[in-house]
Amino acid sequence: MDNARKLEANCDECDRIPGGNSYGYRIIRRLLDNGSASTGEREIDPPQAEIVQRIFNEYTEGLSPRQIARRLNREGISSPRQGRWNASTINGNRLRKNGILNNELYTGRITYNRQRFVKDPETGKRSARLNPQREWGSLDSNRAFGEPDRIRR
Repeated sequence: MDNARKLEANCDECDRIPGGNSYGYRIIRRLLDNGSASTGEREIDPPQAEIVQRIFNEYTEGLSPRQIARRLNREGISSPRQGRWNASTINGNRLRKNGILNNELYTGRITYNRQRFVKDPETGKRSARLNPQREWGSLDSNRAFGEPDRIRR
């Protein structure tokens, strides 16, 4: 059973987030009783959470992702990868449900198994491939940034 299926089967872990970290959260690492490290645990990072809320507010007020990115860059606020903000970082991809505006995690929904990674045997680089939507799963989380109806587009 893969980690996503284990997560779904064990609701004691429903607030754990499989996969990579999202902007506005920080990873919590702790030693478990069996000596292994915990995985998937996150907590809201207050300074980054303010930026996420600001992005939703500015978008709701009518600013485009490009305008929001320009403002954040002008103010010297680092992007999720510690560089400059781009419109695509904010907007993301609706099909993949990534980017700040399209990531359901901010509205209190954990979506998992959206994609898999395929390694190119010649270059060794990994490429993300979208899984069929019927294979996706989702769970409610208590780590929302705001009211889902208010920030959902």
